[in-house]
Amino acid sequence: MLLARFVRKSASTSQQQQQQRRRLARPCFSAVLQPSKSDPQIAPPAPPSSSSSSPCRTPYVIGVAGGTASGKTSVCKAIMERLVADGDVDEQRVAMFSQDSFYRNLTAQEREHGVRDFNFDHPEAFDLVDMSTQLEGLRDGAEGRVPSYDYVTSSRRPETESRVLRGSALDVVLVDGILLFTDYDGGRLRSCFDLKVFVDVEADTRLARRIRRDVEERGRDVKNVLQQYELTVKPSFDTFVSPTKKHADLIVPRGAENVAAIDMMVEHVKSRCKSSTTV
Repeated sequence: MLLARFVRKSASTSQQQQQQRRRLARPCFSAVLQPSKSDPQIAPPAPPSSSSSSPCRTPYVIGVAGGTASGKTSVCKAIMERLVADGDVDEQRVAMFSQDSFYRNLTAQEREHGVRDFNFDHPEAFDLVDMSTQLEGLRDGAEGRVPSYDYVTSSRRPETESRVLRGSALDVVLVDGILLFTDYDGGRLRSCFDLKVFVDVEADTRLARRIRRDVEERGRDVKNVLQQYELTVKPSFDTFVSPTKKHADLIVPRGAENVAAIDMMVEHVKSRCKSSTTV
């Protein structure tokens, strides 16, 4: 599978130079992301239904992976906001959720051993089967359920708090997570995505963001965050997360700050939705 890589140099402050760069880059990006008969991971858009009034007959599913605190959610939000702002997709027909929602409940033995020692960055920390099942349902236009996970108690909330989505009511689904493209399940989860994006950010930046996030949003102390990073987060990134970069269709340095990358992805999604109505 071909990888589309972006030049890591900062964009020029000159608006004219920035526009010229985007004009030159777009054709290359579009060509790389065209469906290939030899690549089953990038499926061509389904033919439109004569009774459907939405841009896409079935949702176009985008997976945004990367290390912890790399800015995956920010990239998803940037794409969603642009699509809605440009008027190409109705806000009600775009859904976004995180792989974190599919953390499994810990066993009694795991809790007894200590939640702080549990490796939440290991593939076995997630219910990959359930996540794949829900995404496959959405892709088929059926119903999918996204669990609600409590980071403070490290457990799923009651099923009544799960978010219910219906694929037939969506045009675009954006999913972020550290292990979306894992080989651990034989690639089943990875095959659910029409576009696979890997956000590539330096380790120091990710660690600083993780400390702020976990302390401010998840009620943890700095010492615990650093211990967890050294014991499980960094080793798991090197072993399980980083290798999945090879499965990405697109690698995005600097995350949502990479305006050129966001522009290209938005234009690509627009073209896929439009092509599904003209096939």
